[in-house]
Amino acid sequence: MIKADNQLLVIFGASGDLTGRKLLPSLFELDIRDLLPDRLCVLGASRTEYTDEEFREEQRKQMLPSVQKKHMDEKKLDEFLKRVYYVSFNSMESAEYPKLKKKMKDLQHSADLPDKVVYYMATPPSMYEVIPQCLKENRMNRAADKTGFRRIVVEKPFGTSLESAQKLNEHLCSIFKEEEIYRIDHYLGKETVQNILVLRFSNGIFEPLWNRNYIDSIEISAAETLGVEKRGGYYDRAGAMKDMVQNHLMQLMSFVAMEAPSVFEPEPIRDEIVKVFRSVRPYMKNEIDDMVVRGQYEGYRKEENVDPNSQTETYVGMKFFIDNWRWSGVPFFFFTGKKLPAKTSEVVIHFKSTPHTLFVGQCSGGSCNKLVIRIQPNESITLQFGLKQPGAGFKVKQVGMDFRYDSLATIYLPDAYERLLLDAMLGDSTLYSRSDALEASWRFIDPILNHWKEKGVEGLFPYAPGSNGPEETRKLGAEPAIDCGCHF
Repeated sequence: MIKADNQLLVIFGASGDLTGRKLLPSLFELDIRDLLPDRLCVLGASRTEYTDEEFREEQRKQMLPSVQKKHMDEKKLDEFLKRVYYVSFNSMESAEYPKLKKKMKDLQHSADLPDKVVYYMATPPSMYEVIPQCLKENRMNRAADKTGFRRIVVEKPFGTSLESAQKLNEHLCSIFKEEEIYRIDHYLGKETVQNILVLRFSNGIFEPLWNRNYIDSIEISAAETLGVEKRGGYYDRAGAMKDMVQNHLMQLMSFVAMEAPSVFEPEPIRDEIVKVFRSVRPYMKNEIDDMVVRGQYEGYRKEENVDPNSQTETYVGMKFFIDNWRWSGVPFFFFTGKKLPAKTSEVVIHFKSTPHTLFVGQCSGGSCNKLVIRIQPNESITLQFGLKQPGAGFKVKQVGMDFRYDSLATIYLPDAYERLLLDAMLGDSTLYSRSDALEASWRFIDPILNHWKEKGVEGLFPYAPGSNGPEETRKLGAEPAIDCGCHF
């Protein structure tokens, strides 16, 4: 595999949870597999006072349990942490950025690094405009010459509405070029998600069937057994629609529904994603209550940092259509929620039934043919079909052919952040959202959120923790997904 150029990775908000829980462990995994640049320096930047050594020791404490669990060499961890540095400064004050700039130049000089920098925003969304603006004011948003680069990775949520997303896009694009902005969605870093494209476009047995002539419906679900835990403050402002549907599930749907790109390169792939989002049929105002169900698990309002009168949804079930030649008339379903019976994320392709039912059994009244792409847990792909049950007569039983990633015992399954961090360092934006796609998805979601705001608590259905969600979900008419307790 081609290695990324030698460079500097600057992590804003480095004293926060994301750095020690995801970013540095992912970089260490890449280092173990010899995938990092030969000379990479990681500079943590935050307000908390640390020296380089104190920051390394703090990160070592957070990373050590995982390292020991995976039976990794602790000496290699110590060697990796020598690449990690820290600068304490107030990122809200433009006048303090020369301190960061000096630290960056010192590292580039001492490690003999080219002027190639990736900025990672591991900060609250409120800083997504402040930090880039300060970088611009201190002339830190452009490389010194054409041989260098500046890139910025922005975590979700990217806006809270179409208007706020457009405003943030305009602001960032006034400071960085579009191709330098990497809007991260960790779902797209999962191997099974990427394999949707390979499964579709490299296998002649699937692509001819991948259309309205052979597919009856498509379900995309993401269910969790936990509640909001300690994220009540954030979640109560976001809700399931913003937290899961607008980004994760919409992106998954685009991989399932997109046309084949002319070449497998970032921009042609992202062009096809935009076409899908623009083809999603918007809801008429009088359709929303029939096509979208929102719920809130009982006890949610008693969670820590949650408004006692909260109208935030913890469950969303929705049915919609894509108006193009491939998918006209095929219903798509989203289901996501907290406090559901099973933790699972998957895509279920329901193929159409045979024209005439000849046999009795599990497939009576429905199709035996389903393709289940399990994203988590136990990443797998299952093709289900009907076979004769042993014994007298012709009773049909549904069976499956399974592939599980863990059966590849010698193949390491990378964490989503490993793939996405490496792609950002390589300059590969395939798995990152482009501004026009992001805005197109918000155009579909915004009217739903505005409708809910008008209705208030009306139409927010309670459901018991551990149940399948609100009973009202039944009106959407979806068939059960395989091995998924998240809907009907």
